[in-house]
Amino acid sequence: MIRHIVFFTVQEEHLEEVRAGLSILTAIPQARLLEIGTNVKTDQLGTEIDLVVYGEFDDEAALAAYKAHPDYQRSIERVRPLREKRIAADYDSRAAVRRPL
Repeated sequence: MIRHIVFFTVQEEHLEEVRAGLSILTAIPQARLLEIGTNVKTDQLGTEIDLVVYGEFDDEAALAAYKAHPDYQRSIERVRPLREKRIAADYDSRAAVRRPL
């Protein structure tokens, strides 16, 4: 399974509009799970992230199909002009470390 995680920073006045734009992604059927979360900012060292997209996909082909879906482009068109920073990472959960090395 591929886990897709994207972090966004957004000015306060655009937070709800960006969250609404990201919510479009939840309708894309290729995701096994897709969540849009608002950072509760409890970490002492890093509170700059405002919104998080978390998705789970069966494989890289499903993630690619998700990114090719028209709703993905619709979301980008709404969010990109309003967001500040975007950081994304994808990893295969089967290769993830789950115990001390």
